[in-house]
Amino acid sequence: MKHFNKIATVCGSFVLGLLALAGCEDEHFYEVDSPDWLSEKVDSIANSQNSGDEELEGMMEDVYTIGSTDYSTGWWTVFSKYYVIPDGQKWNAVFNLNINPSASNTYKNFALIICNDVDREGEGYLEYGAIRYDNQPSGNSEWGDYIDRSYVQSTLTFETDTDEGIAQLGGRVTLTVDRSVEGAFSVRMTNGTVTKTYNQPTALVNLNADESNTNIRCYLVPEGSYINFLQTNIEPIGGLTSADDKNPVSMELQGVPEIVNIGTPLDSVIANVSAVVTFEEGVTATVASSELTFSVIPDMETPGMKNLVAAYNKTQQGENCDQPVIASATFELVEQIASIEVTTQPSRTTYYYTSAATEGMTDRTLAFDPTGMEVTATYVSGGTGTIANSRLTFSTVPATVGTHTVTITADEGVTATVEVTVAESAVSEVTNSTAIVGAEDNSTAFWGAFSDDFNVPSGETKSITFTNYSSLAGNWNNYVVVLRKTDTTVEYGVVRADNYGWGAGYDGNTNLRLSGGQPDWAAWLATMNGAEVTVYVTNCGNGTADVQAIMNGTDGTTSIQYYLGITTIDPEDLNFALTVDGSHLVFGE
Repeated sequence: MKHFNKIATVCGSFVLGLLALAGCEDEHFYEVDSPDWLSEKVDSIANSQNSGDEELEGMMEDVYTIGSTDYSTGWWTVFSKYYVIPDGQKWNAVFNLNINPSASNTYKNFALIICNDVDREGEGYLEYGAIRYDNQPSGNSEWGDYIDRSYVQSTLTFETDTDEGIAQLGGRVTLTVDRSVEGAFSVRMTNGTVTKTYNQPTALVNLNADESNTNIRCYLVPEGSYINFLQTNIEPIGGLTSADDKNPVSMELQGVPEIVNIGTPLDSVIANVSAVVTFEEGVTATVASSELTFSVIPDMETPGMKNLVAAYNKTQQGENCDQPVIASATFELVEQIASIEVTTQPSRTTYYYTSAATEGMTDRTLAFDPTGMEVTATYVSGGTGTIANSRLTFSTVPATVGTHTVTITADEGVTATVEVTVAESAVSEVTNSTAIVGAEDNSTAFWGAFSDDFNVPSGETKSITFTNYSSLAGNWNNYVVVLRKTDTTVEYGVVRADNYGWGAGYDGNTNLRLSGGQPDWAAWLATMNGAEVTVYVTNCGNGTADVQAIMNGTDGTTSIQYYLGITTIDPEDLNFALTVDGSHLVFGE
C-alpha cells in the first residue's frame, strides 16, 4: 500500500498524478536559493536611490537571489548572472547584501569577479581578478594578475579576517564598474556606510582571443552570505528576472536519507528533507518539508528501493499555483540490524604519521581505512547479510605509536571493533634535478614551472628544502605543493603556503585539519622573499596524506603550515611536486 503524509493541500487530480510516478527517478535542477522577500524587494526597487554622488539612469529590475538564505553558501559554489560591459560603458547594479549575524570572518561577504568575454570553465576563460567588498590589506581582499592593490581605497579597513565590524557591509549596495573614461578603469561599491573604490589610471588590456571583441564580463560570488539582486542598467546574459509572482516549474529534493529501517514513521523519514523549487524566469527557493506533500511508492513494509515523491502547489509569493510540481528521490528500506561482526579484516591496518610541524599536538588523529573489510549483519528477523562499509561509521585513530581499537557503528548501540597499529614514519630527503624552479624575477605565473615529481611510498615521509623567493604581491605568491599520481593529470590536492588549497582530497573534506592563518599576514609575507622552507609529505598508508612545512623567515622568525588528512590517496601511487605563482624556488643554497 501507499503511505501518504499530507502537509499541504493538493487537488484530487494531482494525487492521481502521484500514482503514475512509481517508476520515476531523481531529477537535477539548477540551484540558486530565493527566499520569501519579494514584497520587500519590490518596495526596494521602487524606492532605490544611489547613495553616491551620481544618480543612476536606465535601471531595470532584475530580481533574484544569489546564495543560500541560511548563510551556508561556500566559496565558488554559487554565481550571479554574467553582465557584459562593452568598452566605453558603465555597469550599475543595486542589490541587498545579507551578512550572517553570526559571521566571525570579514571575508564572508561577496566578491566581484572581472573576466574576459567567455563563460567560466569555457575554453579561453581568463580573469582580470577579483575585488571583495571588505578591505584587508594584509589578507586576500583583492587578487588577480591584472588587479593592482595599491589602487584600492576604503572607508573601512580590517587588520585581520577576524576583526569585528563585518555587519557594516550589509544592506543595499550600489556597485559601479566604469569603463567610460578613456585610459582608465574603476570600480565603486557602497552601501552608504562603507565605500570601497578601485581607481586604475590605465585601461584594462584585452584578454579576448578575438582582438575585435573588447567586452569584459562581471559576476558576483557570495561566501557565507547571500545577495538579493534588484536592479541593473545592463541586461545580463540569460535576460532580466521580473518581480512579478511566478508559478513553479520544477523541483529537486534535498536531505533524503539513503537508508531507512523498516518500521520508521514517514514523519521521521522526511524530518530533514527540503526542496529547491524553480519558478518561472529561473528564480528558485528552498522549501521546507512542512510545505510539501509526500508519498512513498510502492510501500513502507518490504525491504528494497523506494521512491519518495513530493509535491508543491504554491507560487513564489505563496498563492495557489496553476499546476503543482513533483519531484522524487530514492532511498533503501532495510531490515533493522541486531548486531554486526567483522568477518574480513581490512587490507591496511598499519598507519603512519610524522610530527615535523605538529610537535606538541595532543589531539591529532588519523582516519580509519575500511578498504577490504567485510562486516556481516544479523537482523532482528534472524537473517544475516553483508553490510556495505558506506553504511557504517568509524571512530578515529589517535596519532600515537601503538595499537588502537576502532569502533565500527551500524546503528545506535550496534557496534563491533577492529584493531590497527600506528607507527612513526621514516623521513628521508629528496633533491631536485635543477637548481631553480621559476624565473628569477618572480615573473612566472601560477602553474608555469614545476620541480621534479617525487614518489612517496606508503608509510614514508619525503622532505625537500629550498629557498623561497616571492614577488610579495600577495600571500599566495610563494611555493605551492601538488599531490598527484604518476599520471600527473590525476591530482589529489593542491596546497599553498598561505593556508589555502583545493582538489579531490581537499574540497568537502570534513576531517581535513589545517594549521590556520598566520597571526599577522603582512608581517609573515614580508619575511618570505628569501625564506628557507622545508616541506614534508607523508603517505599515511590509510588513503590519506599529510603536508607539513616549516618556514624560516628572513627576519629569523619560524612559522608553520600544515594540511593533515588529505583524502582520496592511493597509497601505492602518491607523488608530489612543487610549483610557483609569482615566485621562484632555489635548491641547494
